[in-house]
Amino acid sequence: MKKLLGVLFSIVIGSSLFAQPSAIYNPEANAKAVIQQAVEQAKAEGKHVFLQIGGNWCPWCIKFHRFVENDSEIKAFVDANYVVVKVNYSKENKNLDVLKSLDFPQRFGFPVFVVLDASGERIHTQNSAYLEKEGAYDPKEVLLFYKQWSPLAVDPNTYHK
Repeated sequence: MKKLLGVLFSIVIGSSLFAQPSAIYNPEANAKAVIQQAVEQAKAEGKHVFLQIGGNWCPWCIKFHRFVENDSEIKAFVDANYVVVKVNYSKENKNLDVLKSLDFPQRFGFPVFVVLDASGERIHTQNSAYLEKEGAYDPKEVLLFYKQWSPLAVDPNTYHK
């Protein structure tokens, strides 16, 4: 019985190690059109657009996606303040025209984050490595990043003379 359980455990663990990650990024998406739709939505909802640029081949890209999805405080803040777009960068589709229009954020590696205001203007590019701590994303740093680039944080009316 122990031997059978050991074999089953090995199969389950082995198959999960080699399983394809879920497709978070869509190489076939028209990134320019999706971003334009996100800008229109952000304008209507008083939000910013958060571009997460990376690919399904990138372990840190997948890790960031899962990190945000599984942290209820961060997820709630993102949902309240941003329209999120996953921009694919892979051998199938590098979206170079979009990246050029964003001043080549890929120079920071992947994932890389770009914040657009509700008019579609780039207001910040973030190297994701600065949000890491000890081999993982740091919840405090990630939430602080999102807060510092939220619509309220960059609204001049927020600050008194």
